[in-house]
Amino acid sequence: MAGIVVRPRSRILHGHDWIYGTEVGKIFGDPQDGDVISLKDGRDRFLGSAIYNGTSAIVARRFSHRRQALDLDFFTRRLQHAEALRQPLFGSDRPCRLVWSESDGLPGLVIDRFGGVLVCQIQTRALELRKAILVEALQNVFNFRGLVFRGDSSARVKEGLSSHPPEVHGEVPMEIVMELEGVQFGIDVLSGQKTGFYLDQVDNYRSVAAYAQGVRVLDCFSNQGGFALTCAKRGAREVTAVESGAASLERLQENVRRNEADIRCVGADVFDFLKGEERRKSEYDLIILDPPSFTKARSRVQDALRGYHELHLRAAKILSKRGIVASFSCSHHVSGEVFLESIREAFCEARRSARLKERLGQSPDHPVMLHLPETEYLKGILIEGIASF
Repeated sequence: MAGIVVRPRSRILHGHDWIYGTEVGKIFGDPQDGDVISLKDGRDRFLGSAIYNGTSAIVARRFSHRRQALDLDFFTRRLQHAEALRQPLFGSDRPCRLVWSESDGLPGLVIDRFGGVLVCQIQTRALELRKAILVEALQNVFNFRGLVFRGDSSARVKEGLSSHPPEVHGEVPMEIVMELEGVQFGIDVLSGQKTGFYLDQVDNYRSVAAYAQGVRVLDCFSNQGGFALTCAKRGAREVTAVESGAASLERLQENVRRNEADIRCVGADVFDFLKGEERRKSEYDLIILDPPSFTKARSRVQDALRGYHELHLRAAKILSKRGIVASFSCSHHVSGEVFLESIREAFCEARRSARLKERLGQSPDHPVMLHLPETEYLKGILIEGIASF
């Protein structure tokens, strides 16, 4: 088997599963992109089996500490293990993430379940080359009614993979209506963002909506209205949802009508909207900030922090005296502590004191591996305002 000898001090020697180009000491056996290779250290000790892609910044991703082929038996066992992890938490019906890439030992594979329909994203060449085997394993384990392979992920570009229209197997409706936290959502698995719905926030809908009873709520970057609709369901006095994307705004409005909810939907840039509310001296008791990732590269972290600072500064200025801000970051390169510090600085500039009420994260169907910090990306902070200085 072809393989790689890693350099001393490579992260894989300390438990991580990725090898970057700078960590490659020697390549032997002429591996091709998508091959399964062996990993060895400088003393010729075997470190595990990995998938190889010389065109990617991540040259190799270890998927087993043993010698292992990517065959039907392998995929079946890994999928069964992923299902066993989620079954006690979600049963067989609730929408959930069935496979979360390296967290389930399947690098570059994401699978979300919406009823009997599975939506898959393949983001590594090795799995793309073995798609037929994967489909057979999925049928054996999940007995799906419909299966969609989405080929529009930006991560595919980094692997040298081309984008492609949705590839459909079986029966896949144009819209799937699912209920989450007592709210019905229409999900477009063929052309909606990512796999059609952001399942990582579902548990947080409940946590944040616990503060919504009888108060005025502002949901920024509302997307399909998860927070806004759940807060309305929990008895919010007034809810405003702000979304700038045309497609997401349309889906938000459809979900509001579907649930017969009393929500004001605003199509606007959130930063501009917050500035306008500040000029009008508006005030909200619960402000939810759930923006898209402000950076996907470590080199742009400072730009992201400036964005977070501006966002929280504006929010702090329209927050009621004892109001709550529920803020989220899905930027992996911005740590939880750095994110919290940016909020602290913004509140300080707004001359507001605040206390930390709660920390939130991604739902348990997006498990975090301790040796792979990249599997944790969603940070949530609940801040309670106190008073002006």
